[in-house]
Amino acid sequence: MDKVVATALEAVADVPEGASLAVGGFGLSGVPNVLIQALFERGVSRLSVVSNNCGAMESGLAVLLAARRIGRVTGSYIGANKEFARQYLAGELEVEMIPQGTLAERLRAGGAGIPAFYTPAGVGTQVAEGGLPWRYDGSGGVALASPAKEVRLFDEVAYVLERGIRTDFALVRAAKGDRHGNLVFSKSARNFNPLAAMAGRVTVAEVEELVEPGAIDPDAVHLPGIFVQRVVALTAEQAADKKIEQRTVSVPAARGPVSG
Repeated sequence: MDKVVATALEAVADVPEGASLAVGGFGLSGVPNVLIQALFERGVSRLSVVSNNCGAMESGLAVLLAARRIGRVTGSYIGANKEFARQYLAGELEVEMIPQGTLAERLRAGGAGIPAFYTPAGVGTQVAEGGLPWRYDGSGGVALASPAKEVRLFDEVAYVLERGIRTDFALVRAAKGDRHGNLVFSKSARNFNPLAAMAGRVTVAEVEELVEPGAIDPDAVHLPGIFVQRVVALTAEQAADKKIEQRTVSVPAARGPVSG
């Protein structure tokens, strides 16, 4: 039952070339940076990644992307990642862009053993009708486009069939975890992490605080250990390394004279 692995490198030692990965995080929040760095150091390539986005500010999955270790991305957001956009438009990277809520449900469904489900999101668009560019040819043309999906009426409303997602491995980050793999996520870092963890056949969690079994109130567990196979305890320095993508500082309003 003790799922703790000594190092991140040991935790990802069996991830092979061409593996599929579900990776938690949203922007820079809740990203398993230490595990991603370990994969980078191992030199694994041709990875198929399922994640909301593909890193930002040269951190997270952007490390693997810049090193050309990723061959395919299933996600819902490119954002300000210029290298992601460049590789996609140049035909160097295959990208399946899907609605964000659909991505979340596809991961959850895969982890729950549900092979497919119907959703109204995307009906009447290329999401359902096909034709979304998955890979460009480098000259502005489309080398590979998305196929059409089944659309069915329920109570006179159209729904498109979406497949659940299962991946070979999943990498997630949690605020707290015990040796049995029970995890607790902090605030917005919860984002895609529980869903990614469910989708992986082998899930590796890096935790900012490792506690003994029983230290987490069962009612406070966000993800039960049944979905987690390996746990890596971060050092204090690793746990504190949290970047901010966009910092906004407001100017205090000027104080006028007090009347009355």
